Amino acid sequence: MNKKLAAALSGGAVLTMALSGCSSDDSDDKVNDWAKSVCDQVQPQLKKISDANTSIQKQTADNSKPADVQKTDSAAFQQISEAYRAMGGAVDKAGAPPVDGGDKTQQEAAKELNASSAAYAGLKKKVDALDTKDQAKFADGLKGIADELNKISKSGDDALQKLQSGEVGTAMGKQPGCQKAKSGEPSAPAKA
Repeated sequence: MNKKLAAALSGGAVLTMALSGCSSDDSDDKVNDWAKSVCDQVQPQLKKISDANTSIQKQTADNSKPADVQKTDSAAFQQISEAYRAMGGAVDKAGAPPVDGGDKTQQEAAKELNASSAAYAGLKKKVDALDTKDQAKFADGLKGIADELNKISKSGDDALQKLQSGEVGTAMGKQPGCQKAKSGEPSAPAKA
């Protein structure tokens, strides 16, 4: 059952790691500066999400006991919540990108990242509340959390795609902090 949880978590982390665009040399310096200010803050958060995802995948492969699964998932959700909150803060702090509609794009992206942070904090509370003494109830609870996780991982898609489009996306794609990890990048495991 925890394989579904790991698969859903992978989807969200991969979506976030897709903060890279096509390179082009004609981007404005102001847009590049904006992208750098965001991407420099994003990179450590992407690593936290990747590390949390790895911990869930590893525990899934180990067929861990419910109490261990609960502890690992709780810590992972806390870590992911903090990472999304930090990314939302980075986008907020950077201000609007210097492009048409930049205010709206920045506000939507920050709002969505902060909403994702709150949603993962909610999942942590739900995992913490699961009954680890009853294997069947625990598995049912994890299934509900995995279903919710699928919804959460899809919810940030639109705002992040808007943030990554046009000039801003091109500028972000040039920044090392927003490029996809070459090694250690999580891949979605097979669904249970």
